[in-house]
Order: sequence, then structure tokens, then C-alpha cells
Amino acid sequence: MIGSTISHYRITSQLGEGGMGVVYEAEDINLGRRVALKFLSPSMANDDNLLQRFQREARAASSLNHPNICTIHGIEQDENQHFIIMELLDGESLADRIRRGPIDIDAVLQLSVQIVDALESAHSKGIVHRDLKPANIFVTSRGEAKILDFGLAKIDRQKSDAASNVPTAIADELTSAGSTMGTVAYMSPEQARGEVTDTRTDLFSVGTVIYQTATGVLPFQGETSAMVFDSILNRDPISVTQVNPSLPAELDRILGQSLEKDRELRYQSATDLKTALKRLKRDLDSGRHSSETNAIHSTRAPQMVHDHSIAVLYFENLSGMNEDEYLRDGITEDITTELSKIKGLRTFSRAMVLKYRDKSVTAGQVGKELGASYVLTGSLRRAGARLRINAQLVDAATDFPLWSERYDREMEDVFEVQDEIASKIAAALRITLTPQEQQALAAKPTENLQAYDLYLRGRNYARRVGRQDLQIAVQMYENAVALDPGFALAHAGLANVCAQYYYHFERQQQWLDRAIAATRKSSTNGNDAPEVKLAEAWVDYAEKRNEEAVNKIRQALERDPDLDGGYYLLGRSLFDAGRYHEIVAVMEDALAHAGENYNTTIPIHNALGALGKTDALNNYLHREVAIYETHLKKVPEDARVRILLAGDYAKQGRLEDAKREADMAVALRPDDAMVLYNVACSFCAMNKPQDAMNALKKAWDAGYRDPAWTRQDPDLAILHGEPEFERLYPPADALAA
Repeated sequence: MIGSTISHYRITSQLGEGGMGVVYEAEDINLGRRVALKFLSPSMANDDNLLQRFQREARAASSLNHPNICTIHGIEQDENQHFIIMELLDGESLADRIRRGPIDIDAVLQLSVQIVDALESAHSKGIVHRDLKPANIFVTSRGEAKILDFGLAKIDRQKSDAASNVPTAIADELTSAGSTMGTVAYMSPEQARGEVTDTRTDLFSVGTVIYQTATGVLPFQGETSAMVFDSILNRDPISVTQVNPSLPAELDRILGQSLEKDRELRYQSATDLKTALKRLKRDLDSGRHSSETNAIHSTRAPQMVHDHSIAVLYFENLSGMNEDEYLRDGITEDITTELSKIKGLRTFSRAMVLKYRDKSVTAGQVGKELGASYVLTGSLRRAGARLRINAQLVDAATDFPLWSERYDREMEDVFEVQDEIASKIAAALRITLTPQEQQALAAKPTENLQAYDLYLRGRNYARRVGRQDLQIAVQMYENAVALDPGFALAHAGLANVCAQYYYHFERQQQWLDRAIAATRKSSTNGNDAPEVKLAEAWVDYAEKRNEEAVNKIRQALERDPDLDGGYYLLGRSLFDAGRYHEIVAVMEDALAHAGENYNTTIPIHNALGALGKTDALNNYLHREVAIYETHLKKVPEDARVRILLAGDYAKQGRLEDAKREADMAVALRPDDAMVLYNVACSFCAMNKPQDAMNALKKAWDAGYRDPAWTRQDPDLAILHGEPEFERLYPPADALAA
């Protein structure tokens, strides 16, 4: 065919040949661009099943717009010849790259993250590839992965209908259970058994690809297909660190979970696998930096050569009373903070253990999924002024308890209990505490337990941001500092909410003055705790000193990545400054440390929208919805999260669900400016600009009057140019004039 012209494509050379046809390089005469043409073999054009598979490849891939998926420009027929027009790529297949020799771990992780990110995009639209293998992954000359060949893709009709503009190209006879499809060595166990497949099938296959990319060999081998099937179904692969000792042990854990034969024990989403890979990449980069500087190693105590990592699960609230939830969460988080003060221990962030709260899981399960050596479990029950705490430290590898203790104390002894738990865990792990660590563990935030209780309650309300919620938080913090005027954390909390109240609801100087006064009291005697720096940053942000706010909050997060609300304010400050790429750059870290503070999601959402990253935003919506739905199970009265959820439902086309949540949010907080603002965002997602404008005017009347955020918010883009919108929220240059 070389030299011939098909339709308006002049074929110049052959690029490759496969089981279904041949791929050529061609010139699009009409557009003057080089493309690749994939022709279905004439002998197969009369086979309806193969023709449907060929057409489905084009339709599935063309519905995806992702930098790591080969772009499909179209599918055409010229007489009896069927062909797909594709992006022309410069490079080689991953299969060819693997044959040339080992690939270093940095390149392995870079390619793996790109591949899984592409799968995340496909899965969000209901598309399962089902034939992932190195031959179907292209590596460009710039080192970018591109997934090819969606010929075996399965499209979920229900999910694709819910996602706008995704074609439903399902062919039931091609996707039914009972037929094994895909390349044997990369099949999942469920594929090998001919069972119904889902997104987790791709995660097994990509785990196989990563294993081979890192080691040069396949995890499941055999001289015949039957022997390979048996290996996939019944045998565990050799550890990658045994095949290649230079590989990190954490990669072994990640691949172990990806290659679980029981899909219920596998990673449950591409997002989870991508997060694990990105975290490993970050840790390796950080480790290299540390070894180069030698700053840490020169001051480490001898015990730090041991890898002691511990996951502190949220204690069980045995009282069953909702009003004790804040206490359960507060004590658990404080114990995590206490343990983080011990240099011989690596603790997992609150967000990483949040999914196990109130779930029946074993220490072994948690350890395997997180890579934790030890797991701390416990329960608490409050009865009047007494508190009963049970705590148990478990070896995750053996599920054997190393230490357990029961504390039956007065509430006023809670700090001593936290100190003792941390010290006993260190002793159980044979970690010798330095005098400085002992002093840090013994330090108390306040001597007044009632003030501490009020502080925890205030923090719980402050996360909801609504007018009434912030007012309650102010009262809680003020009562706490009245009981203990030296309680720095409570002063910082008060400054934080006063600055937020000024910013969101009432631009009256009295709120800013109260915030400034509280920050000064919180920093008395040189106290520069991360919570204090956060409060100071909120004052900077409220007074539009974005750069100062960003610098302070980054300093605070370096010391405490789990700082409650830290990444939320960093995101807001960067968004106001138009620094959207910086928000996306810290996105995974922000979500990993968000804990209970769902507000962290908001600047990320807006940054993805402002950058026009449509696919990434659609993928992110699924994560947001899961966070909001989980929170509502615990706090159904939280109006703010309901209206945020309504907006996401609207973007997903779930209009009835969106209306239900919006109606409930307005019923809970009918005059709250933040709720009304997000009602406007929801109406925009439903393409109801007039209703959105009415809601936005109500938000203005209720106190929300920030033009910078509102004009940059991509959710409100359809209102730009509306006379009332321009009057209320004029451009920055108009304000300056």
C-alpha cells in the first residue's frame, strides 16, 4: 500500500503489523499533518465480531482525552477497507524498551504513574482496557507513556451514560463472562477463569507490566499457556527485590497488593495505586536529597537504623454517643502527634488511616495495605468525668500483640495517658527516648481539661466554615482561653476563625482586630507552633497579603504536614494569586494529609478547572464525591459539605441527587453566604445562569463579597459578562481604578 492514497491519506511507510492488521504512516492531504493509519485486514472485515472489536477500539479511545492515551482522530471506511486514524508517535513500544535491558527505578516509576493516571481517566468514564501489556504501551522519544489498542475494552453502559459525551460501544457477546480475552501472561485471575471483569482487572495487568519493567522478567511464567494460567491462579510471584536487589522494598509491597489474586484485596481504584506510586517516588527523591546533604544522618540516634513505621487507627467510640465523636477523633489524632515526636518512629498521616475508621479490619490487613510495621488499635468510653481507654500495639506481619494496656482514669488525666501510651510503644519497640523527646512527650497543651475539651469542640465546628458554625467555634475558643489564658492553641484557633469570619461573612474591622489580638496572645513567649503560624497566615490572607500567607503556611506544613486546615489555606492563597499549577503540584500531598478537613479539596477542584484540565477534573470529582459522602455519614447536619456535594453531582449529570442535596443544605442554613455561593455554582453546573445569579446576589447580601475568588472560580464562568455579575464582582483592574 506504500505510495497509494486512501481517501485523503497518502501512505508513506509501514510502521508495524499485528494480529488484526497493519499500521502505516501517512500524510493527511487535507490538513497537511502526519498520522498513523491502522487497517483491519481484509480477511477479517467480513467477521462481524472482529469488525465490532475494531470499531470499539476507535470509539473507546476517541472518547478519552488524556496525554498518556494515544489520540484517535477518527475511523473511516474506503470501499471494503476499514481503518483508524491515530496520532503518529515517535519512539518505541515498552516491550521493545524492556528487551534492551533493565530500566532504572526513576524511569519505572515515571512511566508507571503516567500509565495508571491514564487508566484512572479511562475508568472514570466506565472504560476497562482488559489487554494491558508492554506491546500496547508506547514510550515516546520524550519518555512519555501512551496506552494503545482499546480493542478489548469493555465499556460500562450505565456509567458511560452518566458521564457526558462518552459513547456507549458495548458489544455484549464480546464482553460476557465465560470467554478469556487478553494476552495470557498479563491476564488477571478473573480473566483467566472467564469471569466478569472490572477496573481491578486492569490494576492486576498493570502490576504485571510494572513488575516486568522493573525486573526484566514476568511475574507469572510457564512453558505453555496452561502453565502460565496455573501460575496466575495458584502461585505467588518472586519478590522483585530478590530479582533485583537494588529495587526498594516498598515497590514489593505495592506490586504485592496490585497482584493480589482476590480482587477484593487488590487496590480498589487506579487512584489508590497512583497515589502509592507517587508517594514512593517522592520518598525516594527525598531520601536521595537527605543522603546528599548528610544533615539528618549525622545527628540520628543509633536506633533510627531500624524501620519502625506505625499506623494509629481511630479508636472505637464505645459510648455510641455522637457527641463523643470529637473526643474520640481528638484523642486519636493527639496520640498520632505524640508518636510523631519520636524520631525512631514513622507515623502515617490521619488521612491514610481515615478509611479504616469504624471498619472491621485486622492489623495485618492495614499493615499490608499501608506498608506499616505496626498498628495501634484502641477504644474509649466516657462516663461522666471518667474515661476508659484500651490500647493495643500489634505487629502487622504476625497479627501478634506486642503491648496492650487498659486505662481507667479521670478525664483530667487524659494527657498523662497519651504520654504513657507513646512512651510504652517506644519501649515495646526498644526505642530509647532522648531527653528532648521525653520532654516533648511530657509537654501539655493546657493544664485545664475543660479548656482542652472546648478546644476540640471548637476545632470540629471550625472545619464546617458556615457562618453559624464559625460563630459556635468562636464561643468554644473564647470559653477555652477564659479558663486557661495561656492556652496558645486555643488562642490560635480563635484567631483562625475570626479571620475566616471576616473574610467570608462580615468585612468589619472588629473581626480582624480580634484575630490579630488572638495571634499575639498565641505567640506569647516566642511560641511559633505550626497552629500559631497558620493563624498568622489566615490574618495575612484576610488582609490580601497572599505571598506572606503562602510563606508562613509552607513553613508550618514543613514542620507538621498533618496541620489541620494547612493545605486548605495554602490552596486558597495560591488560587487567589492565580498560581494554579502550584496547587496541582501539591495535590496528592494535600489530600494525603487532609484528614477530616474536607475543605482541602476545594482549591484543588478550582485549580484543575481554571487550568482547563477537563479529564483530570472529571477523575477528581469521583474522589471528591467519595470524601463528601463519607463525611455526611458521620455529620449529616453539615450544610457546607451537602452543597459542595450537590455541585459535584450536578457536574456528573446526577441532577436529581444535586437538587436533593442543595435543598437540604439551604433548609439547614437558609441565610448562610457560603451555602448560597455554592448554590450558585450548582446552578451553573446545571446550566441555569439566571438561578445562579439570583443565588449569588443572595450570597452577596449575606456577606460573601470576594471578587478575586469569584471571578477566578471556573464553576461560575458562564456568568461572566452578565451585567449584575460584573457590577457585584468587577475585574481587579476596575477595582484598582
